Amino acid sequence: MDRRTFIGTVASVLAALPSPAGAQRAPKVSRIGILAGATSGSPASTVGVVLKQSLQELGYVEGRNVAYADRTADGRIERLPQLAAELVGLGVDVIVTQGSEATRAAKQATGSIPIVFVGPSYPVEEGLVASFARPGGNITGITLAQSDHAAKQLQLLRDVAPTLVDVAVIWSPGNAGTAFMMRDVESAAGPLRMKVQSVPIGSADDIEPALATIGRLRPDALLLLGGVLVNAHQQRFSDLAVKMRVPSISNTKVFTERGLLLSYGADIRDLLRRVAGYVERILKGAKPADLPVERPTKFELVVNMKSATALGITVPKELLLRADEVIQ
Repeated sequence: MDRRTFIGTVASVLAALPSPAGAQRAPKVSRIGILAGATSGSPASTVGVVLKQSLQELGYVEGRNVAYADRTADGRIERLPQLAAELVGLGVDVIVTQGSEATRAAKQATGSIPIVFVGPSYPVEEGLVASFARPGGNITGITLAQSDHAAKQLQLLRDVAPTLVDVAVIWSPGNAGTAFMMRDVESAAGPLRMKVQSVPIGSADDIEPALATIGRLRPDALLLLGGVLVNAHQQRFSDLAVKMRVPSISNTKVFTERGLLLSYGADIRDLLRRVAGYVERILKGAKPADLPVERPTKFELVVNMKSATALGITVPKELLLRADEVIQ
């Protein structure tokens, strides 16, 4: 949706409202921009769907008192600055971002329009906010991970593969959040006596070399740290894990549904419902600087038993009992 179309949509919404003499003034139409690096069909691409549903439950009905402008980069990080600039040009009232890359692009595009993020796990260290308690500036939101997230993912891999030593970690150096996550993985691996094999992906051109590197390393397991690039090509890494007959884990449930053995991470739908609450408060006058950044409170452990069977792995009953969902 370009600027002219967006403005036309808002105008048509207002024009469609009845305005007889003496009638109440038409409700203000709030304009919300959504920015994600998602590839169509990826978990990130559902951000807009869940967010809109949550805001509708709060009384924001599309076509009546709210209009949306969605921008997704389809897995191409380099497009995010342009898309963020487009949303700023549309004059939206607030921008909701998914992930570190989209949040940084929005931050660089505007210092005045409120930004609410979902995803950056290290917003202070990434330079997105001043602190959790007092974000400052025009940005606030909800993070994805806790400090012990990496350790729990590695332990889950050890639970299904007790003799596991080498773990190939697929990550994006250009994503500040996953760079910090990689640091946490390396720190957590020591006490578990695991060896981390770093497989960085800086661009789409690195996918084939990364797959070849993993094949050469022959690791005991794969850990996907996420980010736009990794998420965009997750299926290929999932297929490789099955081909190599090694367990795999990420922080996203959708990827487990597509073939990864395990996922452990924040409940994205819960986070987006909470993000909708932030947006509502901002539309009613709250300042992002005064809204503390929050951490996730609900996590999901998902096990794909089809993948376990294909890999020849026996998943411990204790782990299955702990799982929030078991895919049969």
